[in-house]
Amino acid sequence: FRPVAMMVPNYAMIAEISLYSFGFDNARGLANKITTTFKLSSEQLSSQDHYDFGMRAVKTVISAAGNLKRENPDMDEELICLRAIRDVNVPKFLVDDLKLFNGVVSDLFPTIKQESIDYGELDAAIRKTCLYKLDLKDVDGFVSKCIQLYETTVVRHGLMLVGPTCSGKTRCYNVLSAALTSLKGQPAIGGGEYQPVHAYVLNPKSITMGQLYGEFDLLTHEWTDGILSSLIRVGTTAQNEDKRWYMFDGPVDAVWI
Repeated sequence: FRPVAMMVPNYAMIAEISLYSFGFDNARGLANKITTTFKLSSEQLSSQDHYDFGMRAVKTVISAAGNLKRENPDMDEELICLRAIRDVNVPKFLVDDLKLFNGVVSDLFPTIKQESIDYGELDAAIRKTCLYKLDLKDVDGFVSKCIQLYETTVVRHGLMLVGPTCSGKTRCYNVLSAALTSLKGQPAIGGGEYQPVHAYVLNPKSITMGQLYGEFDLLTHEWTDGILSSLIRVGTTAQNEDKRWYMFDGPVDAVWI
């Protein structure tokens, strides 16, 4: 084999070019602030399995910032980046780490004051779903977690809900899916319209990987779809724009991820 040289990518340069492509004028300064935020966070925050401060996280923030720039072309660029950083990262931090993260962000954006976002119809729909459909109390902390889950689904194709047993993970996505379905056709916060949600729940640990994803038979040379691949095949051929969530309800395992 020929030798290959490996090097750490220049996150700041990649972020700068991406921000320029989204129409930011002060892309260089904002790119440095974004990468510095993740660098300081990785050094100061606790070590958790679900924390990620690498290139994937940087790209997600840039994507969120680009969406905000498209929706609010006249908004201050630093405020856009600050909101993108918060929207992407706050949902995954523990309570103690959130205080440290807020300190890091306030040091890097000292002159920017982020105003609270009015989620309007979505907030009201989540509270109505809790009270009248699922017999739950509309506790502010739980409602904010539902909204954070929605914000995460906007910028990521796949995500995890992690936490101890009976911490509200299942109820969180149940409430959000019911709320989004009830808002069908109304203008969404992130642009576009709210769409109904169809959730498909399966336990990945109860079946083999071939039954889950599909497998190739070495004897007959035939491909057999698994449960997930069959569901996705049906979803991709659907004639509507409804959201489809494929939920793997089980312990985190490197085998099926």
